[in-house]
Amino acid sequence: MRLTDLEKFNPITIQCHDIPDADTIGAGFCLYSYFKSLGKEVRLVYSGRAEIAKPNLKLLVETLEIPLQYIPVGANEFVKGLLLTVDCQYGAGNVTGLEAEQVAIIDHHPVEIMDIELSRIQPGLGSCTTLIWSMLQEVGFNVNRDEKLGTALYYGLYMDTNQFAELSNPLDMDMCEAVSVNKRLMTRFRNANISLHELELAGIAMIRHDYNDDYRFAVIKAHPCDPNLLGLISDFLLQVAEVDTCAVFNENEDGFKLSVRSCVKQVNANELAAFLTEGIGSGGGHFEKAGGFISKKLYEEKYPTLHAEAYVNNRMTEYFDSFQIIYAKDVEVDLTEFSLYARCKEPICYLETKELFLPGSRISLRSQKGSTDLTVEEDTFITMEQDGTVHAMSREIFEKYLEANGEPVPDDYCERVEYAPIIKNLGDGSSYVLTEHAKMAMPKDAFRLYMKKLEKSVKLFPQWDDDKYMLGLSGDYLAVSEDDLHNIFIEQGNHFDEKFKKI
Repeated sequence: MRLTDLEKFNPITIQCHDIPDADTIGAGFCLYSYFKSLGKEVRLVYSGRAEIAKPNLKLLVETLEIPLQYIPVGANEFVKGLLLTVDCQYGAGNVTGLEAEQVAIIDHHPVEIMDIELSRIQPGLGSCTTLIWSMLQEVGFNVNRDEKLGTALYYGLYMDTNQFAELSNPLDMDMCEAVSVNKRLMTRFRNANISLHELELAGIAMIRHDYNDDYRFAVIKAHPCDPNLLGLISDFLLQVAEVDTCAVFNENEDGFKLSVRSCVKQVNANELAAFLTEGIGSGGGHFEKAGGFISKKLYEEKYPTLHAEAYVNNRMTEYFDSFQIIYAKDVEVDLTEFSLYARCKEPICYLETKELFLPGSRISLRSQKGSTDLTVEEDTFITMEQDGTVHAMSREIFEKYLEANGEPVPDDYCERVEYAPIIKNLGDGSSYVLTEHAKMAMPKDAFRLYMKKLEKSVKLFPQWDDDKYMLGLSGDYLAVSEDDLHNIFIEQGNHFDEKFKKI
């Protein structure tokens, strides 16, 4: 669904979820402004058992002049025209049902309601404000015409990603950098975020913790509170000498919000958050800080008799039991169970970075699989496979395994990719779509690997990076270069037969 599909309706009522947060308010405000610009009769509303009470949200509504109206429960109001629920799904437990002629949904949480035709639901985004920004981009609406709109979008993302600690989706990053923001107001919002009561809740939560001595992790269930308080608790918890990783969560009307932290290189908080929410929600963030959300409906369907504390503790233990760790520079690989493969001659696109950036420049490779920052060297090359996998390498490695042919990248090269990878100059903020500047290369026949299909997850620290691991899941392949048995890496199982042939 695009916003143009909703332009035929008039009047339009935009509904935020009950107990609104900054994300639903910011998303609703920008939609309100868009439809107002089209001359529509528009309202922005919310309902539920209580009106907004948090000081930062009251300040947000007041200073940005957001025309948000409260509809008391039991008002029995019938909505004429279109009712558009934002950051929630009509019929779900976190939004009061209002009768309406026509209903539409825009949300970034896991799908709960499937029978409403006019829907745009994109799980995996850090905030609904990002989705709204993307949809406004599609129709050419410039949110930077009014700093209030950019500030509302930015603050929604800021709060829904625990002050950007859980920011991982490349589209979230794009919006964060694109919108105009009133920094003075952001400072005021940040400093009106936690009440004395919430400070007390944090203290009580930290007393009641579960600790696993074998894996050095802690789990805390907090009382209902603002999600950002979870981040404060988990940051403090990680300062305990015996705690290497932790998960702090609480329950709200529609599910469970989690904050995840790690201070050891063997555990990626982003990955752990995704593991904890797999199949019942979504999670993501950075290597040290991440977060997630678990849908109560999906959780109760899958685990009807298991209380949440037991689930999080059990799942944390399962995570640590699920993988082995390999340090490529130290391991002596036993090739008995490996088979020899050659890479099929499938073209791959590449960019020689010095064509766009000066040596020494700091750049960010941004793809749907994550973001990697690096410093450009004189001989740095970047390759991207058709599934969106992006790698940086030296000229020596590039020329060892690939042969450039200089042909342009075909238009259909990225058809498997939802987000076209970009390269961002961290110095001046300029961005480049990789495929618009890349050329094509072919693997050389000499590129041969010993490979073994994984039956258990592996965390591989490659010989060129002793600080960050490559994750291989069951069904992926452990690959060892024929001419260097310490050159070990992971090849994903999807599309494997298209990339390699057994010798």
